[in-house]
Amino acid sequence: MSFKVRIEPSGHEFEVRQDESLLDAALRQGLNLPYGCRGGTCGSCKAKVVEGVVDYGGASPQALTEQEAAVGMALLCLARPRSDVIIEAREIASGDELKVKKLPARVVEKEMLAPDVVRLALKLPAGERLQFLAGQYVDFVLKDGRHRSFSLANAPHDDGLLELHIRHVEKGEFTEHVLYAMHEKDIVRIEGPHGDFYLREDSDRPMIFVAGGTGFAPIKGIIEHAFAAGVTRPMQLYWGARAQIDLYLHSLAERWAAEQGNFSYTPVLSDPAAEDAWTGETGFVHEVVARAHPDLSGVDLYAAGPPVMVKAMRDSAVACGLPIEHFYSDPFEFAPDTLAKQRQAEAQE
Repeated sequence: MSFKVRIEPSGHEFEVRQDESLLDAALRQGLNLPYGCRGGTCGSCKAKVVEGVVDYGGASPQALTEQEAAVGMALLCLARPRSDVIIEAREIASGDELKVKKLPARVVEKEMLAPDVVRLALKLPAGERLQFLAGQYVDFVLKDGRHRSFSLANAPHDDGLLELHIRHVEKGEFTEHVLYAMHEKDIVRIEGPHGDFYLREDSDRPMIFVAGGTGFAPIKGIIEHAFAAGVTRPMQLYWGARAQIDLYLHSLAERWAAEQGNFSYTPVLSDPAAEDAWTGETGFVHEVVARAHPDLSGVDLYAAGPPVMVKAMRDSAVACGLPIEHFYSDPFEFAPDTLAKQRQAEAQE
């Protein structure tokens, strides 16, 4: 059995199974309601039940006072529906609305996706969650205070672990540490979320995503969030790399294209290896996009990867008629703060 929930004042609606919380259901369907611990202790997800019935089963809503409960307030991370429900709740629309946290995290998975690309999965302490928008990034805080920044590759509804794709750069101090010295069960410190690279959900324009190398990571998170949110706008992904081995999750993108009727995928290789026997697109990814879309005036374009690629894509897209306000990018360059965070050169080539 499931129930319908409507959020006021936005009017957004979603379905909730009888055995799941209102917050879990909203996140699963791509809605950005505020939360913190997801365990009933912080109160960040507090909202008012205007109509309908919820209960907490055997859970204890520690952050809810008797007075708040008496006027209809509820903790969405624990509340289960017992009827259709209308709630009054704030929805997160931009990264500026999210709280930046400094947290310890444990490395629970380390996987080589390619000879020079490591996938890290980080787990936060019990009772802690990091709310973020798909496409944002976190910093590793090093012992000497320096920061190294990497994009989150998972979507917000799948936040049990934080997923990062880190490219090894020869003589890159931090990436060499990740590749050779970092192990599962190691403890790291992170800070985030940061960044304004995320899906503009109030737009109705078709979307083009352009990734260079591990610029695929934040775009992966955005695309998976769009699927969860039921976005029906056309979405096209162009992923540029040197050789086929650098398309480290090529089969995932192919599966999206096979399963999602509004999604298409074009890989582009600039220098395919002989053993690739490559018959797909070749050259620079921004040139392939321009050839396929000589008129970009009606789209939203998202680009992530090396700064030189992002700049070339921006210039090419504007020449093809894209209004600059519809170009969203994550060029992985220097971040403007007092610690001179390096928004990697090390993460990308």
